[in-house]
Amino acid sequence: MLATADASGVVDPAETLAKARAFAEPLIAGETLDTGENILAHADAVAAILADIGGSVAMQAASYLVYACPHLNKPEEVIAKAFGPHLAQLAMQTNQLVHVQRLSRAAESSTHGPDNTPLSPRMQTENVRKMLLAFSRDLRVVMLRLASRLQTLRHYAATKLPVPPALASESLQVFAPLANRLGIWQIKWEMEDLSFRFLEPATYKDIARLLDEKRTERERYMVALRERLQQALASQGIEASVEGRPKHIYSIVRKMRGKALPFERVFDIRALRVVVPTVADCYQVLSWVHEHFVPIAEEFDDYIAKPKANGYQSLHTVVRDADGGPIEVQ
Repeated sequence: MLATADASGVVDPAETLAKARAFAEPLIAGETLDTGENILAHADAVAAILADIGGSVAMQAASYLVYACPHLNKPEEVIAKAFGPHLAQLAMQTNQLVHVQRLSRAAESSTHGPDNTPLSPRMQTENVRKMLLAFSRDLRVVMLRLASRLQTLRHYAATKLPVPPALASESLQVFAPLANRLGIWQIKWEMEDLSFRFLEPATYKDIARLLDEKRTERERYMVALRERLQQALASQGIEASVEGRPKHIYSIVRKMRGKALPFERVFDIRALRVVVPTVADCYQVLSWVHEHFVPIAEEFDDYIAKPKANGYQSLHTVVRDADGGPIEVQ
């Protein structure tokens, strides 16, 4: 089962991934997770998620080997012989975390606190957070678990099966913030929206309806604005990537609740994200935006002068167009 090397001695990453899947398939193809999802299908989806966020081939391969571990007599020895010690260690550590989480869930369902009352959801959530942090010495293990949890949420969304509230709450309160801390925005945003959709379906549908009511008109406007900004910056010699930012329902609801705002007062329904090579370019883009639109002074943040704790640096501004409509530009 060893991945073969070419004449230069370099192992083909695609072959390593294919070998890992072929190795695990006979062991897990007929197995299902507690959620009812087929394990091989789950591993396929996890590998795809990891590929989308730039995860290494080793991480993608581990998504299969993790679930093969329980079916092997000496999993670390067998996997190390076939794929090398580093991949074996990654698979074993991730499998250990999966095992510990499963045992913890089983214990929490029957464990009581000091006053003989069941553990509160908050205490259970805190236990999961501590477990993940305990394994965070190798961030690849945490990323594998994040991708796996996102796929579990996608599975529930696709099958329309009832979602355990504890799982949705844990995803929202532990896994999504962890993805945010690691800067994996794609997983954070999707996990937040799916979790919120399961926890508060009525509110989710209300906001989704409000967003959809003028979606076509809004998208047409944003395409024109994006092209206008792109051309203006190019004429100034600024190489910029201008994109319309995805609208995340959970972030909208959180802002509405946090600032006691009606939907109409949430300013990032229409939003652009501009990525440029230098700090000087950032301020030049800001200058153009403020010259051509009316800035809302209280909605400006300079995270370049004062970066966020996680190192994030950007300028955030909200402006009004000719009709008075708000546009957020990052």
